[in-house]
Amino acid sequence: MPPTATPGLRAARAALVLCAVAAPGILPAQLLGKIEFPSSGAAEAQDDFVAGVLYLHNFEYEDAREAFQRAREIDPGFAMAWWGEAMTHNHPIWMEQDTEAGRAVLAALGAGPEERRSRAGSEREAGYLAAVETLFGAAGDGTTKEERDDRYREAMRRLHEAWPEDDEAAAFYALSILGTAHEGRDFATYMRAAAVAAEVWERNDEHPGAAHYLIHSFDDPIHAPLGLPMARRYAAIAPAAAHAQHMTSHIFVALGLWQEVVDANTIASRVQNESLAARGRPPRLCGHYPFWLEYGYLQQGRWQEAGRVLAACRAGLSAASDAGERWHFAAMRARYLVDTEAWERAAELADTVFAGTVFANTVFADGLAAYHLGSREAVAAAIDGLRRIDAEDEKDAAAILALELEGLALLATDSAAALDTLTAAVAAEAALPYEFGPPVVAKPAAELLGEVLLDLGRSGEAGDAFRRQLERTPLRTASLLGLARAATASGEYELARETYGRLAAVWASAEDSVGALEEARTGRELR
Repeated sequence: MPPTATPGLRAARAALVLCAVAAPGILPAQLLGKIEFPSSGAAEAQDDFVAGVLYLHNFEYEDAREAFQRAREIDPGFAMAWWGEAMTHNHPIWMEQDTEAGRAVLAALGAGPEERRSRAGSEREAGYLAAVETLFGAAGDGTTKEERDDRYREAMRRLHEAWPEDDEAAAFYALSILGTAHEGRDFATYMRAAAVAAEVWERNDEHPGAAHYLIHSFDDPIHAPLGLPMARRYAAIAPAAAHAQHMTSHIFVALGLWQEVVDANTIASRVQNESLAARGRPPRLCGHYPFWLEYGYLQQGRWQEAGRVLAACRAGLSAASDAGERWHFAAMRARYLVDTEAWERAAELADTVFAGTVFANTVFADGLAAYHLGSREAVAAAIDGLRRIDAEDEKDAAAILALELEGLALLATDSAAALDTLTAAVAAEAALPYEFGPPVVAKPAAELLGEVLLDLGRSGEAGDAFRRQLERTPLRTASLLGLARAATASGEYELARETYGRLAAVWASAEDSVGALEEARTGRELR
């Protein structure tokens, strides 16, 4: 079983983060990590410049932008402050770029690339400016973001090779490599990035970029053990960065360390909302951190806690909610229904603010609830609705979810066709690049196939399906329960005892209302 933190260690970590954020008289840069980035700007501008770079490494882009703007207001000729501000408009891991905003910042520094590079205080700084020019390109040059990402990676490689002792060049080079994974996770690309970031980590284990980019490189079940040392350190390296608190859970989810997932995202949400409050903004109740927090609670069998996170998100929806908040609510609702199997609550938990917004998670959750409640017409409508979804970021998951509902619908009349359809869903999901975090498909296909096989009395095949799912989502509780039941039905009592024991450990703080809790506890003693 993967190593876990003791309750005392978790409490100490939380206290460190919260006390650090609240401590008076501490400069923000002291709570964001430790780097050395000498530059030619005025001495008075250095603290803000370094803070901006630290915020960049922690993906706190708005804070980074404000820090760089303060630095250039102090020293308008400080070319690297303009470089940093432009960099805040590019988000490599998220594959986002505000191209026009980045170009506008660079244009304010100088009329063209040559004039801008002439403002650099050294040859090294000129290299950074040359690299950021490739990142944003020029208006009308006909380049795509993907092409510019590739060129930027090569520019950062050259900078890193020219200045191998510059940890910032190395860190941003590692990030630029990750930023070229346009088709999703590619292990070769991710390991190349890890090799570069590891050089920085070996020299400075308080470097936020090194920790951050190594976690991103390793946040899949195969490589996650390699990222555990960074995950254990990163929260303390940058206690003032909400994203740093959350990032540790990329490794914890990949290892099935659910209490750590809950701790990390509880703190991340708190740090984020304190920062928003300081800016006079409302808390972020529907977003990345609440989504992961809810998933951690669901895996622990803490369904009331998960329900409270979901309810807060739903209550916070309004006409002003952005697309991210809407998507996260749809995902959180689907996870809750799938993992609690509270099908009768589907209508109660529906989104009444954006009823016309179509997300694959919403359509699937409604369809799966309808299946379990016996409404064949609603299932057919959901299948049709999923097939109609063609949004680039939704269509792959929608196609898999449609196959899942189609397979379930076929069970009543043709079990062989149903199994073929569900097997196709498993193959389609397996063909997708691995995505960090909660499963992209709300009901993992191999898990669903295993449950259907088990119901059909094919326990050996069911066990294989659950094992396959657990390789992709370690310690996911529905798959653990399925494997334990399949092993019991197959007479594999040692495996059943072991699996029930692992499930009972995950459910150590589960509510008594979790239906299979007593089964897991007694299953440990199965003979």
